[in-house]
Amino acid sequence: MQQAVLSPFAAWESFYVIIGSSAAVMIGLQFVVITLSAEVNAPGGDSAIDAFSTPTIVHFCAVLLIAAILSTPWPGLPSADIALGVCGVGGLAYALIVLRRTRRQTVYVPVLEDWIWHNALPLIAYAALLLAAVLLQRYVATSLFVIGGAALLLLFVGIHNAWDGAIYIALRRQRPEGRGDQN
Repeated sequence: MQQAVLSPFAAWESFYVIIGSSAAVMIGLQFVVITLSAEVNAPGGDSAIDAFSTPTIVHFCAVLLIAAILSTPWPGLPSADIALGVCGVGGLAYALIVLRRTRRQTVYVPVLEDWIWHNALPLIAYAALLLAAVLLQRYVATSLFVIGGAALLLLFVGIHNAWDGAIYIALRRQRPEGRGDQN
């Protein structure tokens, strides 16, 4: 019990319970959105799913993973910073893959808002997570705020993108056959 009290993560427990739970619920809701989107026949939809829907699930899972990492009773900061660093590196690599997929898909022409929410903000969040993980042992308090901010940013990105996808699907379902999807 004393180790938990001495852990710098203990003060963040409620924060990570809230955002971890929120991310888990949003993962479930995103499954509903995907199920609804399966009813909309869109040619070439797999490339759009890879560029827009799957990353939303990954961002929610990253928030859940960050919450789990910081809720784990680590024996010391070096174990936690390695786990967070791996999460940051993996997230950065995945965000770059998503950027490539977004550019290659032809189902939807992204507008500036899409580039910001689907590509720029996740890159920023994962880069901040990696930087905070690297600096965690030296600047504990600041790094914990950056990690919390990155996790919260990923949660907001996921919520925005899930909502954006749901609206797109709803509007597409209302369009008569033969109408284009281009903005």
